[in-house]
Amino acid sequence: MKQSEDKTIERLLYLLKSRGDQTAVSLAESVGTTPVAVRQHMEKLLEQGLVAGEDRRESVGRPKKYWKLTEKGHSRFPDRHSDLTTELLGSIEDIYGEEGLERLISAREKRAFELYRKKVSAQPTLQGKVQALADLREREGYMTEVEPCDNGYFLHENHCPICVAATKCQGFCRSELNLFRDVLGKQVNVVRESHIVSGARRCTYRIVEASQV
Repeated sequence: MKQSEDKTIERLLYLLKSRGDQTAVSLAESVGTTPVAVRQHMEKLLEQGLVAGEDRRESVGRPKKYWKLTEKGHSRFPDRHSDLTTELLGSIEDIYGEEGLERLISAREKRAFELYRKKVSAQPTLQGKVQALADLREREGYMTEVEPCDNGYFLHENHCPICVAATKCQGFCRSELNLFRDVLGKQVNVVRESHIVSGARRCTYRIVEASQV
């Protein structure tokens, strides 16, 4: 019973991470349990400091309680080797300066480009290319989703596994945007519309045919 409960809690945390603020009713529908059971789990997570609740008044009726992850809750989805990353980036900058950091970022971008290009360029449609890119990023831990939009698609990244590195050196974020543009080609326009490092819940990229911009 304890193992089943732990799995449910992990699923609830994952849903809050990947989908943002939700009510007990919507969470219950996603995990296949009752709103009462979800509220019990949320109260336990609240005591642990992993979630917070907020009453929101909507158009009619009583306010609804929305649950969201706290900073501690987000830390359950850790940055990859964050302490080591911070130390290494600091050492590189101390020894080689900003130019050394830029060379590191460029080398990382070049390796990623070769991998992404093979998978993405094989797709004949924009939808296929965006999905291939999302699949690659999912395997790297970015918790991706693809959503249709006018003339194209949104690529959502609900988690950033290199957030510490990106926060310390914004060049990583610039490099990833350039990488998407290079891989998708000049016929495609890519714009980052929200940014985790800037305080958003997730990074979102709008990807459309250049002729439609």
